[in-house]
Amino acid sequence: MDRAYELLRNRRFVEDIMSTDLVTIGPEASMAEAAKLMGAKHVGSVIVEAEGKPQGIITERDLLNKVLLKKMKAEKIKVKDLMSSPLITIEPTATIKEATQRMISQKGRLAVFGAGKLVGMVTAADLIKSLPESPETSLKVDSVMTAGVVMVPGNTTVEGVTEIMGKERIGSVIVTRRGKPFGIFTERDLLTTFLTRGKSLKTRVGVTASSPLITIPLGTSVNQAALTMALKHIRRLPVLKDDKIVGIVTARDLVEAYAK
Repeated sequence: MDRAYELLRNRRFVEDIMSTDLVTIGPEASMAEAAKLMGAKHVGSVIVEAEGKPQGIITERDLLNKVLLKKMKAEKIKVKDLMSSPLITIEPTATIKEATQRMISQKGRLAVFGAGKLVGMVTAADLIKSLPESPETSLKVDSVMTAGVVMVPGNTTVEGVTEIMGKERIGSVIVTRRGKPFGIFTERDLLTTFLTRGKSLKTRVGVTASSPLITIPLGTSVNQAALTMALKHIRRLPVLKDDKIVGIVTARDLVEAYAK
């Protein structure tokens, strides 16, 4: 096992895994500014802060569902009008188990408050690096994956893919070439490549999809799936049976399995 991952997995408290390099934005800023900031910092969310106090949060899913899907102009919408508030909070001394349970029950990223101040954030990606060996993590991905995967031809425009992801309420699509899967396109790709850089959404998704696909076989344990995600720095894994994609498992799926 990778030594760095082993050390992470042995951590047991929120303060051990939380991200302390917080990215903030003012409530009067536009959603276009929020998108550019997230892309530049390579993060999936920003904290909305006014007069030094956290007010809410904006995520990449907000940009997809509340702006792009509704064909609104991001530069004309203020962050304060779309942010989620109040923040979902947790203490630095909470356990990893408590964090997974709160994330799933409250359906969102966790803002870590210590002594009344925001000191960190915890995402599903942070949590999967720390899931300890347990009966929960011996579960197979078969029981937690989403069966059936949305696939699109490589000549589909990113604009078209954005609409599909929004309507289906999914964070990624598998991209095919000559009918065979060869890559994946995610919300993060949309944010960093298109919204941040201003690249045209008329671009064909096959040009920008991440390839080759990193996959796992049906029957893989939740713990092994978490290890793969942590080592490869990804948040989604297509699941194969007889060399065919039969589902996809996300970091959030793994957190939910452990939270039960």
